[in-house]
Amino acid sequence: MSVTSGTKTESGVGETIRVVIHALLIALVIRTFLFQPFNIPSGSMKATLLVGDYLFVSKYSYGYSHYSIPFSPPLFSGRIWGSDPARGDIVVFRLPKDDSTDYIKRVIGLPGDRIQMRDGLLYINDTPVERQRMSEYVGEEPCGSEGGGISRVKRWKETLPNGVSYETLDCADNGYVDNTNVYTVPSGHFFMMGDNRDNSTDSRFLGQVGYVPKENLIGRAQMIFFSIAEGEHAWMFWRWPWAVRWNRFFKIVR
Repeated sequence: MSVTSGTKTESGVGETIRVVIHALLIALVIRTFLFQPFNIPSGSMKATLLVGDYLFVSKYSYGYSHYSIPFSPPLFSGRIWGSDPARGDIVVFRLPKDDSTDYIKRVIGLPGDRIQMRDGLLYINDTPVERQRMSEYVGEEPCGSEGGGISRVKRWKETLPNGVSYETLDCADNGYVDNTNVYTVPSGHFFMMGDNRDNSTDSRFLGQVGYVPKENLIGRAQMIFFSIAEGEHAWMFWRWPWAVRWNRFFKIVR
């Protein structure tokens, strides 16, 4: 009896180990080739993405580079089955200046484009992007000021040449990068900007972000699957009834 019981126990342990290994392999495949979860830690994409949003990013949208693999081992260069993002896509990428850091921004400039800001208005290839004033944005501190709280800032609807529309925030007139030189996007690179224009470190800052190589693209933001108020912690489930933004669940990212 004891021998039979021990055999069954060993068999059960072995089966459990196999199930765990299979589950880990499936999770690894999904994370590498299909979808990877990310969370938003800063307000640079407000009001499109909020601090505390958790979203799925499709890894297959632009093909795969070595940055698609966990821990990013330099197994190969370039992209496999690569395709270019469309203007207006919201993209997760590895920061060119520090390829251990993930950033999320909107694609504004494609290879060969000329990008410039004039008096807070975006120009692409010397043509101003269509912009319409909207009601003020009212929400958790959008401008990066200390103290937090609720603020009201100017909000615009911007429409790119390919018809993609989205909202941008304008925290200050004559902001630091409201007037820039012309940026000419190199071949194989993209120009990224945050929707929160006066509170975003993006391609306008050549020494910090600059032009993003195609190889550094991780994937396209697709859907918010969880969202919790700024300053709250997702693991504090007992605070969820009033801390979770229930209306943002399963919201498609555009």
